Amino acid sequence: MISSQDQCMASAHYFRMGEKECEKIHMATLEILERTGVDVHHERARDILDGGGASVDGIRVRIPEHMVTRALASAPRRLTLFDRSRKPAIRAWGYNTYYGGGSDCLNILDHRTGKRRLPLLKDVVEAARVMDSLPEIDFVMSLFLPSDVDQSIYDRYQMEVMLNQTTKPIVFVSPDFQGCVAAVEMCEAVAGGEDEFRRYPFATCYINVTSGLIANQEALEKCIYLAGKGLPQLWIPLNAGGVNSPATIAGCMANMNAGIMLGVVLSQLVRPGAPIAVPGWNGGPYNLQTMVGNYVLADEQGVPTTMGRYYNLPVFGLGGSTDSKVLDQQAGIEMTISLMTALLHGANIVHDVGFMESGLQGSLQLQVMANETIGFLRAATRGVTVDDETLALDVTDELGPTGTYLQHPHTIRHYKEPFYSKLFDKGGHAQWEKKGGLTMGEKAARMVDDILAGYTPRPLPEDVQQKIREIVEREQAWMDEERSR
Repeated sequence: MISSQDQCMASAHYFRMGEKECEKIHMATLEILERTGVDVHHERARDILDGGGASVDGIRVRIPEHMVTRALASAPRRLTLFDRSRKPAIRAWGYNTYYGGGSDCLNILDHRTGKRRLPLLKDVVEAARVMDSLPEIDFVMSLFLPSDVDQSIYDRYQMEVMLNQTTKPIVFVSPDFQGCVAAVEMCEAVAGGEDEFRRYPFATCYINVTSGLIANQEALEKCIYLAGKGLPQLWIPLNAGGVNSPATIAGCMANMNAGIMLGVVLSQLVRPGAPIAVPGWNGGPYNLQTMVGNYVLADEQGVPTTMGRYYNLPVFGLGGSTDSKVLDQQAGIEMTISLMTALLHGANIVHDVGFMESGLQGSLQLQVMANETIGFLRAATRGVTVDDETLALDVTDELGPTGTYLQHPHTIRHYKEPFYSKLFDKGGHAQWEKKGGLTMGEKAARMVDDILAGYTPRPLPEDVQQKIREIVEREQAWMDEERSR
């Protein structure tokens, strides 16, 4: 069964690898951890791993099989994120799939002008409002890196915006450890305290790890901190096959998986049962033709997600993206394929909806288009209810071969159930011309404008807004003081 937004779908999964292949990669991972080891660039992390039974030689850490086995036994199979009203919004386990935006695009494809430009903080605001309004988008990320705030602490401003502009779960990214701490402080202010946020976490940190065999200090600090608090984390080492790991899919995945298991082991040594998710993309060959880090490549599709399913751990996936620079046919194809493969492979928390140009550009139009595509995919893979009501044998017998079903009570009961897109044009040519002959991209731009003109997220209480603002101001004052030294 596939499940998306808690709707079960009796559809076949697409398994990129079988149990045998996963077992071989797992065994190779264990050999890499024991024989080669991982460079761990944080003294406290090395001490924790040493205390758990690892071998430490300078920064190189080698982890025996029993530590991995023990960690996998204690790592939760579930990762739950709540909305701001403390209702479960994301149940990340099994084949449940949820979609959301991405973070920190350096450019925006402006839906008003069609031009690529540097984003501002107001673009982060508009992106959060659009994501909060779209019914098929399940969580919010900042989407853009604002150029008009202090670049050393831009993430604090992003977090303030997201907390004020959405009630959905949030995935945040911080370039440094202190930013992660500040983000958690803001969340605790919204939740009403440390214990309340731990009990009803509505935000989680996406931790970028240098690679499978290199764990950077900031990532390790975040892992230890979040695990210590019992908060969920997304531990994401990524490899580029042929660049920093073998060019083959199996070799790249085994290499990357060593870094994934390092995070699982470390988190469970800090606090057994600390929730952690693993990556659902990369783990395959880099584009050695262009040497550009592409977001949608064929060979890697489903490989790390299948490994995550093998371990029965929550998977942080990627979909709804394109490497195209404009809203063209390539954008539509790659956006759709990446959304569908993430669903069929069983990635749980799928981010980067609306990303373009290898993650360097973001588009609100593409997010709106992806929202419609997700609705289509969920309808296309949803299970079919077969019972007396849906078989409607009495209705068929009543109306016979020549009867009309349009006004029958059975039709009235069910006619709203199918998926009807707000963007896909399904009428005749004359109807399309009468409505302005708009392309899907043009209609998406109008939809973005309509959302921004007519949709207002539920605000936080003013005293909570003030607490968050004080944290941001504190961080800005700290950074100003650091510069003055």
